[in-house]
Amino acid sequence: MTFTVISDPARVREVMRRTDDFAPTNALTSVVPLAPAALRVLSRARFALPPVLASATGAQHRAVRTLVGRFFTPAKVAAIGPRVRELTRERLAAASAGLGAGTVDLADALARHIPPVIMAELTGQPTPELALLKRWSRDSLELFWGWPDPDRQVLLAGSAAEFYLWLRQEAAASRGTDSLFGVLDTAGLSQPEVCSLGYFLVIAGQETTSQLINTALYRGIEKAGSPGQDSPGPDSPGVDGAVCGAGGWAALAAPDEAGSHVRRVLSSESSVHTWRREALHETVLDGDVLPAGAEILLELSGRHPGDAVPTAYSLAFGHGLHRCLGARLAELETALVVEETARALPGLRLAGPRPEWLRLLSFQAPLTVTVTGGTP
Repeated sequence: MTFTVISDPARVREVMRRTDDFAPTNALTSVVPLAPAALRVLSRARFALPPVLASATGAQHRAVRTLVGRFFTPAKVAAIGPRVRELTRERLAAASAGLGAGTVDLADALARHIPPVIMAELTGQPTPELALLKRWSRDSLELFWGWPDPDRQVLLAGSAAEFYLWLRQEAAASRGTDSLFGVLDTAGLSQPEVCSLGYFLVIAGQETTSQLINTALYRGIEKAGSPGQDSPGPDSPGVDGAVCGAGGWAALAAPDEAGSHVRRVLSSESSVHTWRREALHETVLDGDVLPAGAEILLELSGRHPGDAVPTAYSLAFGHGLHRCLGARLAELETALVVEETARALPGLRLAGPRPEWLRLLSFQAPLTVTVTGGTP
């Protein structure tokens, strides 16, 4: 698949504003065509993703967006802050014990646990058991935004089908409740529409936030200097200060410092670093003619100049009618986890070899954040 890549933040915003010219119809389309064997696996599960939210437009999109947005209002997000702190402290207590015996992977011990709990509590919608949820999420991201070969596609499609079957069961069980799925059902969405929305919302509501927490922790602890880890390489845009900023890891225990750090990460290497659009007809963008059907890749982070205005980070969550409904929540969760971790474990240092990174078309994050130390 060939993309027209739009890197300049101003042009990215323009594409997202021009909804009559550019649509998100390709936002959830697999990057590589799925092989017949993979499609058969999905077909047996009656897997279907009708456009509802991320890939939808028009009046229905606006109506559904309003319904979903009620679960993520600024007041509700602010009120969940103490719960995020509570969960973080619980996980850090266990991590601290592990540090006494050597190293701990904060991605596994901390970051993967908190967003699913918060998502479930805000939406009233149960999530699968954690190990299943994480496997289904990672496999679905790879299936739709990775480059799996046909054999790999069959395995990933099997995982996606399992997830979809779980969603169908939850959609049926939620009827008549005030949970997210129940509200959508009451509003008249069909079961395939509820499952379509749930398929990616459940993933976006927790997996991409866990990824963002991984990156924010990794880049923040990198400030401390980690002589036990391999020297920085091409996966380290933060080592020159562009991500890390002034001060060290322990300084991120201050709320303002933690918040600023997270916003720098969002601006420079967000977990959702690109998104897609399609030209609805032949149109002109900044003097360039784009044909109807042109596949467009929008770079959401990593392209802001060093002196960008403080709101540059917000483009990581999109812009306009399709801006991420969980933007405030993801930013808050990440900042609070960083703050609480720096306060509890100010002497952390990175340990071991440099981590492998998730590298998909629209998602990126270190897969591990292995640390040692704790107290200065």
